[in-house]
Amino acid sequence: MEIKLETPLTEDKILNLKAGDSVLLSGVIYSARDAAHKRLIDLLNEGGDLPLNIKDETIYYVGPSPAKPGMVIGSAGPTTSYRMDAYAPTLMDLGLRGMIGKGARNEEVIESIKRNKAVYFGAIGGAAALIAKSIVKSKIIAYEDLGAEAIRKMEVKDMPLVVIIDADGNNLYELGQQDYLNSIK
Repeated sequence: MEIKLETPLTEDKILNLKAGDSVLLSGVIYSARDAAHKRLIDLLNEGGDLPLNIKDETIYYVGPSPAKPGMVIGSAGPTTSYRMDAYAPTLMDLGLRGMIGKGARNEEVIESIKRNKAVYFGAIGGAAALIAKSIVKSKIIAYEDLGAEAIRKMEVKDMPLVVIIDADGNNLYELGQQDYLNSIK
């Protein structure tokens, strides 16, 4: 069963999500990769204000390719999430509720997910053109000079995701391994 979920992701919307749940996400999300994350943290360290209100928002770790004529966006597959691990806890402490990417997260990020009641979703790597079909609007809102890594405000409709790490810190990558090892005993 797929869970339909609308942004913004308030705490009450995600508390019942469990690692392994399939989600169809709709609403506004933001794109940002490592270069944009570094700028956001540098801005905070300098006492500046972020170019978006991060509370209850979701960041998709993506650097989409240019849009073809008549398209909203080009291919938009997830990038490897650990590249944002140094920055994610600070953003979650400011209210970031959801992250979308691929791959494992470090222990500091997992502890921050639990502390802040956040969620880490996995998007399917290698399905960039398919995922792009769920992005119905896209507009650069910050750091245009970063090209594909600029921050975009995007509207998504039924973006297919899987809960990798839920608000309790349950991790699908670990649970899946355990289930497999138990099944071959």
